[in-house]
Amino acid sequence: MAIESEAGAMAPVMAFALVGALGVGSQWLAWRMRMPAIVLMLVAGILIGPVAGVFDPARDIGPLMGPIISIAVAIILFEGGLTLNLHSLQDAAKGVKRLVFIGAPLGWLTSALTLRYGAGLSWESAAVFGGIMIVTGPTVIAPLLRTARLAKRPAALLQWEAIVNDPIGALAAVLAFEVVLVLNTATTVSAAAIDLFVGISIATAFGAAAGFGLARSFKRGWVPEYMKVPVLFSLLLGVFAVSDYILHESGLLAVTIMGIVIANSNLPSYEELRRFKEHATVLLVSGVFILLAAGLDFNALAQLDWRAVAFVLMVVLVARPLTVLASLVGSGVPFKEQLLVALTGPRGVVLVAVAGLFGERLFELGFADAALIGPLAFALVSVTVVLHGFTLAPFARWLGLTGSDTPGVIIIGGSPWTTAFAEALQKAEVPVLMTDPNFGNLRGARTVGISTFSGDILSEAAEQRLELVSYATLIAATDNDAYNTLVATDLAPEFGRDNVFQIMREKNESARHQLPRTLGGRMFGVDETHAGMNKLIRDGWTFRITRLTEEYTFEDWRAERTEAHLFARLAPNGDIRLIRKDEEVKGAPDVRIIAFRPAREGEGDQPPGQ
Repeated sequence: MAIESEAGAMAPVMAFALVGALGVGSQWLAWRMRMPAIVLMLVAGILIGPVAGVFDPARDIGPLMGPIISIAVAIILFEGGLTLNLHSLQDAAKGVKRLVFIGAPLGWLTSALTLRYGAGLSWESAAVFGGIMIVTGPTVIAPLLRTARLAKRPAALLQWEAIVNDPIGALAAVLAFEVVLVLNTATTVSAAAIDLFVGISIATAFGAAAGFGLARSFKRGWVPEYMKVPVLFSLLLGVFAVSDYILHESGLLAVTIMGIVIANSNLPSYEELRRFKEHATVLLVSGVFILLAAGLDFNALAQLDWRAVAFVLMVVLVARPLTVLASLVGSGVPFKEQLLVALTGPRGVVLVAVAGLFGERLFELGFADAALIGPLAFALVSVTVVLHGFTLAPFARWLGLTGSDTPGVIIIGGSPWTTAFAEALQKAEVPVLMTDPNFGNLRGARTVGISTFSGDILSEAAEQRLELVSYATLIAATDNDAYNTLVATDLAPEFGRDNVFQIMREKNESARHQLPRTLGGRMFGVDETHAGMNKLIRDGWTFRITRLTEEYTFEDWRAERTEAHLFARLAPNGDIRLIRKDEEVKGAPDVRIIAFRPAREGEGDQPPGQ
C-alpha cells in the first residue's frame, strides 16, 4: 500500500496510524519525563502539521474529520458524565461542594464576561465557550498534584473540583449551544422557547432512558459479562447518532445525561466500565488533540492580537481567583489554601476538543468570531499548563502547603512485621500509611506514631479520606492472600503495576487451587509468607537502615551481611524503590538500603555505615 496518495496527501490508514502513535507516544514520553502530556502533544501536532506539512487532517482525512471529532467528543462527554457520582459528591468536603454549586455557575459567568470584554467575542460565542471553561482539566490536574505533592486539603479541593466540574462544564456548554442554536433558527421568541424546551427534554429523556435501560439489563443479567463493554460502546454511539438525527446537535446532551445515570445506578460491573472509558478517553483525547494541533492554521493564530493576551491574563489573574475566593468565603478553608486553589486552574485537552467542535458549529451558524474559539482555547491551555506545571510546586512551598517531597508508601495490613517495616521507613523519613479493616491490628502502628486508616482500602470511605496521590508505592501484606491479590490487582492501574507489591503467598498443596500468578502484585524482599515474616520478628529479626559511602560500598555490606534480605533502596533524593525478588542491586554513595536481618549480639541501634 502506498503511503502517499495523489497530490502528496497521506493515505488515511497511515494518517490514523500516525495520529495514534504520536498521541500515545507523547503521553508515554510525558510520563517518563514527568511533565504534562499536553505540552508534548501540542508540539508534536504543530511540528507534523503547520510546520513540516507532513500531515494535514483536512487533506489526508477529508470528510471523515468532522464525524471523527464529533464521535470522540461525544465519548469524552459521556466519560465526564460517568465520573459524576452524586453519592460521592454528597460525601465530599464542604469546600468541594462550594466549588461545584457556587463555583461552577460563577465560573461560567466570569469566563463569559472575560471572553466578551477581554477577547471581544460575541455574547453567543462567549456563553458557549465560557461553559466549557469551567473544566479545570482532570487529565492535567492529577499529574501536577503528583509532582507538586501538595498538602492533603488543597490537593483534594483541586482534584475533586476537576473531576466533578468536568461533566458540569460539558453540560453548560451543550445547554448554551442549544440556546444559541434555537434562538438563531426559530422565527419567534415563543417558538424559540418551545423548541429549546422540547429539545432539552427529548435529549434528556432519551439519554436517561438509555442509561436506565442499560443499567437494568446489566443488573438483570440480560447481557453476558464479556459483552458489557461492547454493548455499552454500541449503545453510546447509537444514542448519540439517533438523538442527533431526531434533533440536530442534541446528541452531546443525551450521552452526557446517559453517563450521569449509569454512574449513579450502582452497577456491579461499574469498575470494568470505568476502566474501559478511561482507556478510551486517553486514546481519543490524545488523538483529537493531535488532529486539532496538526490542523491549526497559522493565519487563524495570527488573528490573535493583544486581546488574546488580555483574555488569558484576565482568566488567570481575575476570573479564576474571583470565582474560587467568592465560592470559599466562610467555608473554613484557610486563606493560604484558598489562594493556592484560586491561582491554580490548568485547562486540558478536553477543553480544546469540545471548544473546537462548538467553535465550528457556531461558525456554521454565522458567527464569524467563533473561528477564534479554537485558537483561544489552544492559547489558554498552553499558557495555563506550562505556567502551573512550572510554578505550582514552588508556589505551594512558598505558602507552606506541600507535603513531604518524598513519595510515600501505603502498607495494607497491620502486623508485627509490617509495623517494624513501617517504623524503619518512617525513620528513613519516608511517608508511610498503614491500613487494615481490623482496628485492633493497627494498635502497634499507632503506638509507634505511624499514620493509620482503619477500614477497607477499596471502600468509598478510603477514596474520600485518603489522598492517594501522595503515595507512590503500595504493599498488600495482610494474612489473607486472596485479599492481597484483590487489592494489588484493583489498585495497580492507580499506582502502576511496577509499584504494587504483595507478600509471598502461602503455597497450596495442589497447584490447581493456587491463585493465578497473572493476578496481584510483584513479590519482593524475602521468600517468606506473612506468617513466616512474623515468626522471624519473634525470633529477633529486625529492619536496619544502612547508608552506603565510597568507603563502605554495597559489596562491603553484602560481604558482612550475607544472611540479610534486602527490602528497599533509598536514592539520595528520597525516592524509594522496593527490591523485587532475585533483583540485582547496585549500590552508590549516599544511597540507603533497608534490610531485614537477624540482630547480632552487642549490636547497637545504628547499623554500620549510617
